[in-house]
Amino acid sequence: MKKSIMAGIIAGAAGVLVSGCATSPKDTGAYLPVNTTVNDVENHAGIVLLSPGVQASVTCIGVQQRTLPDGRLEVTANIRNRENRRLQVQVNCVFKDAQGFPTEGEETPFRNLILTENAQEPVTWAALNNRAVRYTIRIREAH
Repeated sequence: MKKSIMAGIIAGAAGVLVSGCATSPKDTGAYLPVNTTVNDVENHAGIVLLSPGVQASVTCIGVQQRTLPDGRLEVTANIRNRENRRLQVQVNCVFKDAQGFPTEGEETPFRNLILTENAQEPVTWAALNNRAVRYTIRIREAH
């Protein structure tokens, strides 16, 4: 009886050891990107607010664009404070080609904009070259 129990234990242990060594094949190769349309507002909208605080406090009344005599794009945005308190935000503009890609060197630096209570301020940017046909204005909190 002891021999049959011992043989059963050895056979079970051998089965566990053999099955434990099995490995699954490595997954290699090319993969498709996932979630390509999640959080891509900057690819479609002319104005994006980069934080919930800015979204609650700031709006854009309107945007005017025009082509300068040398072919460069100029954009003016009226940024309005929706709060009854003074705000400081940072704004910039990314100029893009017809396909939506930023033109070379066309991301302007963020600049501070101080908005008094319930006021609106115009902000103007001009592209550095004549390849820009689209734009995205970005507004974020100033820290």
